[in-house]
Amino acid sequence: MEKINVAIITGGNVAERGISLKSGATVFKHLDDSKYNKYLVELRGKDFIELESEQILDKNDFSLIIDSQKITFDLAFLMLHGHPAEDGCLQGYFEIIGLPYTGCDHFVSALTFNKQACKDFLRNFDIPMAGSVLVQKGEQLDLPAIEALGLPIFVKPNKNGSSYGITKVNSLDDLDEAIDRAFQFDEEVIIEQFLEGTEYSNGVLRKDGEIVVLPITEIIPETEFFDYQAKYENKSKEITPANLSEALKTACQALSYKLYDVLGCKGMSRFDYILVNGSFCFLEANTIPGMSEQSIIPEQAKAHGWSLSVFLDATIDQALNTVTKSELG
Repeated sequence: MEKINVAIITGGNVAERGISLKSGATVFKHLDDSKYNKYLVELRGKDFIELESEQILDKNDFSLIIDSQKITFDLAFLMLHGHPAEDGCLQGYFEIIGLPYTGCDHFVSALTFNKQACKDFLRNFDIPMAGSVLVQKGEQLDLPAIEALGLPIFVKPNKNGSSYGITKVNSLDDLDEAIDRAFQFDEEVIIEQFLEGTEYSNGVLRKDGEIVVLPITEIIPETEFFDYQAKYENKSKEITPANLSEALKTACQALSYKLYDVLGCKGMSRFDYILVNGSFCFLEANTIPGMSEQSIIPEQAKAHGWSLSVFLDATIDQALNTVTKSELG
């Protein structure tokens, strides 16, 4: 059987670059060598560079010349966190040139990356969520609406990941500074109601045409909340599978299934929650979740009884068997 040429897209020009490089390395390590020809491709500036040869890819057809031989790809495996992959821009490019890719399409990616837009969409489906206020750069603050959220509140970039630019605000005197910090990462800031409870995360993907909800992870941060240090610098305890009653486990996994379905997700996605008084409240969706050795999804796949190779196979199988609207014309 002829091997599949896979370009693992990593790097990028955003704050999450370092995490993306770790995720790409994990995918490269665990993709089955007997099935795939694997190439790590890093986005640097406006160029895509194959890391072993240091050759720049031709963006007209995403091809590569190595030793005078042209290499084309059967699939792009997206491990680039943040812009331009998690917000759907890169997917639009791949749809134009006709290259299959892993994960959600350009619209779903853009929707889920925009925290407030995603929450607004999900209100139509009775999803429990924290109250929030969106702030545009340069506009006057709606202080009564913000005060109505109560204290403390979270201030964070509306379109960013990995907890960059997030501040927990305990006094309105600190609000302006927190907003300025979040504006370093985005032109929009979301101010969100604080919910007291325990954090959980749940991965979902589709295998052999069926939606599979993975075991749940309980997150116990050593820091004040699940920030960058807790996520990526071992400043949290993550328990997989989570120690939940069968009723709560069923409720969380049912909510994850519903979110994956109503949002129209493809490939691997991860949904984050906080459990408040016996109810799981949705925090955010991650359509290109971290895949470093410390990340949540790899642990959930193992707890489900899958090797990472099996998990990655399922992700690729769906991508290669998905017909996009653009291909249908």
